[in-house]
Amino acid sequence: MVPVGTLVLIFDSIGEVEVELTGKNPRTAEAIIKAAPFESRVNLWGDEIYFRTPVKVPQEVGEEVVELGAVAYWPPGDALCVFFGPTPVSGVGEIRPASPVNVIGRVRGDLDRLKRVRQGERVRVEYRP
Repeated sequence: MVPVGTLVLIFDSIGEVEVELTGKNPRTAEAIIKAAPFESRVNLWGDEIYFRTPVKVPQEVGEEVVELGAVAYWPPGDALCVFFGPTPVSGVGEIRPASPVNVIGRVRGDLDRLKRVRQGERVRVEYRP
């Protein structure tokens, strides 16, 4: 079954960010949905937000370069990642994670507000069918 619905990331600084599930990497998406709701603390790496999850999922269909607004699971860190621009290892015109990620969705709406998210702030993940 391909998970559908919306993940909602609720940041202390900017409030709700909706993530449309795309149907990619369904086992990964299903594990995140089953774990929700949960809370974590934000880490920043260039224009990437990432935070630990209670989920442990192996590489499904890993991507080495992602699209602007992609939301993905990073297996080595058990983390959910939100890409809103280049990372420190990105080449010109690309967005490159530290290592391959399982993309599960994309951010709806304005990506610029993600630039206001702060290192160490709290984030809550909820699922809305």
